[in-house]
Amino acid sequence: MTTSFHPPVRTLMGPGPSDVSPRVLAAMSRPTIGHLDPEFIRMMDEIKAMLKALFKTDNELTMPVSAPGSAGMEACFVNLVEPGDKVIVCQNGVFGGRMKENIERFGGEAIHIQDEWGKPVDVEKVKAAFAEHDNIKALAFVHAETSTGVRSDAKTLCALAHENGALAIVDAVTSLGGIEVDVDGWEIDAIYSGTQKCLSCPPGISPVSFSQKAVEAVQKRKTPVPSWFLDKNLVMGYWGGSGKRAYHHTAPVNSLYALHEALVLVEEEGLENAWARHKKLHLALRAGLEAMGIEFLVAEEDRLPQLNSVVIPEGVDDAAVRTALLKNYNLEIGAGLGALAGKVWRIGLMGSACTERNVLLCLDALENTLIGMNAPIKVGVAAQAALEVING
Repeated sequence: MTTSFHPPVRTLMGPGPSDVSPRVLAAMSRPTIGHLDPEFIRMMDEIKAMLKALFKTDNELTMPVSAPGSAGMEACFVNLVEPGDKVIVCQNGVFGGRMKENIERFGGEAIHIQDEWGKPVDVEKVKAAFAEHDNIKALAFVHAETSTGVRSDAKTLCALAHENGALAIVDAVTSLGGIEVDVDGWEIDAIYSGTQKCLSCPPGISPVSFSQKAVEAVQKRKTPVPSWFLDKNLVMGYWGGSGKRAYHHTAPVNSLYALHEALVLVEEEGLENAWARHKKLHLALRAGLEAMGIEFLVAEEDRLPQLNSVVIPEGVDDAAVRTALLKNYNLEIGAGLGALAGKVWRIGLMGSACTERNVLLCLDALENTLIGMNAPIKVGVAAQAALEVING
C-alpha cells in the first residue's frame, strides 16, 4: 500500500529551487478560499503592488503567471512575437537558446547572436546586428544566465534596443531579488522571472511585467495571440485593477499565499539590503573556495553573487562529489549543463539559502568530501577565509 510522501530535509545550494522560508511554507498551509473571494482579490492587489516594488516599476501589467518561469518566458514571446517579426536573440548559455526556440515556434525570425558560455552578452555584436538588419521588433537576452552564473549589462542592452526602435525582452529568472533589476530605470518592455530562486518560494509561479509600449504592441497585433491561457488581453480581466474581476482561470490559491508571504519577507528586509546580503555572502564563499584552490568560471566583474559556477578540480569525479554531499550532508549543489557538464559545479546562494551558516556548511562539506577523494586542494583554510569576510 502506498504511504504518504515525506521528503528528506535538504539544504538547497544548487541553481534552484532554493530553500523555502518556514514562513512561506506555513503560508501555503492556510485554508484555501475561492479565487474570486473578496479577500483573495484583496491579496491579489497586494501581490501586484509588491511585485511592482520588486521590479521597480509602475507598469500596470505586472502580475504573476500561474505557472513556472518557463511559462513567464512563453507569455512574453507569445504576446509580442507575430509571424515574420524579426527578433535579435542573445545566447551565452542554455536559456538564451530557449528564447530562440520560443521566437521560432511563434513564427518569428530569430537573429541569433552567440557568445562563449561564461561570458556576458557582447554589446558590440548586438550593435552590429542592429546595423545589419532593419525592422527589428525586439531584442531578447538573459540578464542572469543560470547555466553559467554570468550577468549581462541589461541597462546598456535595453538602451541599445530603444535606440533602434525595438522592444527589450529580458529573462530575470535568477536575478530578481538577488541583484539590481530596474524595469522602469532601464526601460525594460517585457520581463519574466520565477519564484523558486532568490524569492525562496516554491516553484510554480512566474512574475512578469509589461511596459505600456509592450501593451500597445500586443493590442496592435495583426493576428490573435496563439495561446488562450497566456493571452495578456484576457488575463488582465482577472489580474486587472481593483474592483470586479472577470473569471479567467482558477488561480493556484495556496501558491499565491506563498508568493505573498515571500514578498512580505523581501519588503521587511528591504530590497537593497537583500542585494547587499547576497553580495557579501558571495564574497565570503568566494574567499573560502579560492583559499581552497578552487577557481571560478566567470570573471569577477561579471559574476552573479547568487549563482557561483566553479571549475571542478583536476581528476575529481563530478557526480561522485555531488552524490556524497547529498548523502552525507543533505546538501545539494548543481551540475554543469550542456558544454559545461562535468566541468563546473553551480553553487547557489539564493534567498533563504543565502546565509552565513550555509556558506560555512558548503565549504566544510566540500572540503571534507574532496579530502576523501585525494583532490588537489588546500586544507584547513577555507572557513577562516570566509569568516574574515563575514566578520570584516
